[in-house]
Amino acid sequence: MKKSITKISLFILIGLIIFGCNTTKRVPEGKSLLTKNNIFVDGKKNNGEDVFNQLYQKQNSSILGYRLRLNIYNLAKQKTDSIYRAKFANNPKKYFRKVKWLSKKQVKRLGESFWYSGIHNFLRKTGEAPVILDTVSTKKSLRRLKSFYYTRGYFDVTANYKIDSIARKKIKLRYDIVKGTPYIIDSINSYISSKPLDSIYQLRKRNSFVKSGKRVIYSNFDAEKTRITEDFRNNGAFRFQQNYVTYVIDTLTNKHIANVDMNIENESIRVEDSVYSVPFELYKISKVNIYTDHSPANQNLPIKDSTVYKDFTLYSVNKLKYRPKAITDGIFVTKGNYFSDNKTTLTSKYLSNLKVFNYPLIQYIEDKDQKNGLIANIYLSPRKKYTFGFSTDFVHSNIQEFGISGNTFLSIRNVFNGAETFEIGGRGSIGASKDFANPHNNFFNISEIGADAKLNFPRLFLPFKTDKIIPKTMIPYTTISLGYSKQTNIGLDKQNFTSSLVYNWTPKKNTIFRFDLVNIQFVKNINPGNYFNVYGSSYKVLNTLAVTYGANPNYFNDPTDLNSGLTINEGGVENFLSDVRNDAFNLSVADAKTINSIVEQKTRLTEDNLIVASSISFSKTSQKDLSDNTFYAIKAKVESAGNLMSLIAGAAKQTENNSKTAFGVAFSQYIKTEFEYIKHWDLQRKKVLAAKAFIGVAIPYGNSNSVPFSRSYFAGGTNDIRAWQSYGLGPGKTASINDFNEANMKLLFNTEFRFGIFQQLYGAFFIDAGNIWNISDVVINPDAVFSGLKSLENIAVGSGFGLRYDFNFFVIRFDLGFKTYNPANPENEKWFKEMRFDKSVINIGINYPF
Repeated sequence: MKKSITKISLFILIGLIIFGCNTTKRVPEGKSLLTKNNIFVDGKKNNGEDVFNQLYQKQNSSILGYRLRLNIYNLAKQKTDSIYRAKFANNPKKYFRKVKWLSKKQVKRLGESFWYSGIHNFLRKTGEAPVILDTVSTKKSLRRLKSFYYTRGYFDVTANYKIDSIARKKIKLRYDIVKGTPYIIDSINSYISSKPLDSIYQLRKRNSFVKSGKRVIYSNFDAEKTRITEDFRNNGAFRFQQNYVTYVIDTLTNKHIANVDMNIENESIRVEDSVYSVPFELYKISKVNIYTDHSPANQNLPIKDSTVYKDFTLYSVNKLKYRPKAITDGIFVTKGNYFSDNKTTLTSKYLSNLKVFNYPLIQYIEDKDQKNGLIANIYLSPRKKYTFGFSTDFVHSNIQEFGISGNTFLSIRNVFNGAETFEIGGRGSIGASKDFANPHNNFFNISEIGADAKLNFPRLFLPFKTDKIIPKTMIPYTTISLGYSKQTNIGLDKQNFTSSLVYNWTPKKNTIFRFDLVNIQFVKNINPGNYFNVYGSSYKVLNTLAVTYGANPNYFNDPTDLNSGLTINEGGVENFLSDVRNDAFNLSVADAKTINSIVEQKTRLTEDNLIVASSISFSKTSQKDLSDNTFYAIKAKVESAGNLMSLIAGAAKQTENNSKTAFGVAFSQYIKTEFEYIKHWDLQRKKVLAAKAFIGVAIPYGNSNSVPFSRSYFAGGTNDIRAWQSYGLGPGKTASINDFNEANMKLLFNTEFRFGIFQQLYGAFFIDAGNIWNISDVVINPDAVFSGLKSLENIAVGSGFGLRYDFNFFVIRFDLGFKTYNPANPENEKWFKEMRFDKSVINIGINYPF
């Protein structure tokens, strides 16, 4: 009954908020609220963002048709200071009573307090003032709409508007645009006074944005000006600027036909009061000077050291600290070549990527000793050789209720005088978790400590040359890393050693390749006997089954009370499992599968792992910048492990299950491949549709019958299927009885519709689908194994909604996920049975999930 009253009260309150607000409450008499702008182009409605943005006056924003911000604004009282003073002017006795126990100054400040004034200021700032019709702005909008279509080739465009009254103090505007017949480009003629420039233009004029037979669009002419300027300046035209390109569009010859003349005059040079013109010349680089320790604050310091290396002259105020080749490898501005903006930019990018210098300064001056020669001066400002830093962070996850992490690092630049960088650091964390055994009742009961070292080379560190395959224009670099950690925060005490040799290069903008020649991970479990103290779900299941099948009372903490639980450290759990293996109980098929699954999980999580892998990764995106909301991104990876170890350990000792070992540990052998595709569509007006597809599979073979836990897949979580907790879904249609459910195949599909609410606050509706399965490994449970297309019916579906607040440099995200289709439920309870708030999953994350 109480729950019903609460629900009814909530509905009434929401109803009052939605329907009790008068949208014209703050509209003055004789004025009208602009409720809608409708734009009709050739009789068809067109409210596309590019057209709609031409309007000077836009109606108040709305969410699903409800003008939330307008109604918030209307809730605020106007002129709160006057209202406060009037309250005392109408009742002087009340004022004197206040003054008796508050001073006059305090009474005055009371009127400026949040209760009397602040809350209303907040509502006004958060809300949105009513948009009052202004016919002056309407006429400006009409002119802008005409101009919009005029610049797109519709020179005969006409436009008018109509004001429709829809209620008291409410109107809507209708704009009617008739485009007319567009003007089509007929002939294109070029008149370039400078012969060198004309030769460059003729070579690549097929790439022109202005083409015969196409509509006259002014933006295409602007793009063509940019293309021509870039082409000229990348081929020696040092003094050329975009304003020298002009167009004449002749529309008088024939109706709706345009003849285009492109003109590029000679360079204009002003000498005192006189102006004369000369043909543009192409400039070549005559000399390259590199100042390796330039100080912007002390530019006149004398040069004390210099050297010449392959047509480059390197200068230093102090003794030269760099091997010349380490720097000149990143200089693409070279003697004898034509001046090029692209090579200047590429040089700046390469030198910045070294992380040894601040952003370089590249200047060109004309060489007085050589006609059409340029001297390139490159000024490099070194960063500090040693940099020390530290950071701390607070952590919350499905494992940790609360955690604190910190790390320190020391960076050393130009280690071997070849622009190398070396980084060494330590890290540590402590956390609190209710899921871990905690006999001493300590608040912080999990921890991790570790150290990492990384050495970067600004080139491919190989015994042979690779310039023909991966030239230095791809900005290649090599990273050698070592790492060690000791942790208790994943359930069992572990030691983790990692080492890798990685090559990276960028073939073209927004495209990256990474090749891990060798990536080694060695995981040593220190305390596997603590397993059932940590993984409580598995322990509870075994307790229930031990009681059900009448296990030996001596296996329990209290032999007289079977509900006291199986002993862990004293061997009760292991003795029960041993009895199961020896067929001491007449187990049902379902219970046998359950115990077998728990044993498999324990074996995989407590076994030591040696992974020696190689992989190649590829990523590409079409996103131009952070404001670009229409783009795609692709990631692909292929990884192979164990092949090298298999050759080395050909005659090595084998374990009981015939696995070869190295350093006493059976090494892992598998092939793994992943593919991810992300696509965003800008739906305009702060609306974005985002989608993601992911497929990954890891197949064990040779020396392994399963994939290591660290290389397996899980489902659920903040950036996955948000209706399930991390590791809480799958495999397949199993009921996820383990604490950490994982498998070696994964499918994931996400779709999210994002929209603006107001200012930096955004909302989202999402649908997530996917699952994990076992394939070609040791697991035989048919509910967990992927057996073909039929297994796709076990794809789980989650849906929900969320809020995001954009702080510009990061986004805080809150999502509420509902289990829409749960493959683990009985046949008639899979769809929509858990779409309730008490079954929902709250996700708090940083930045967007994809």
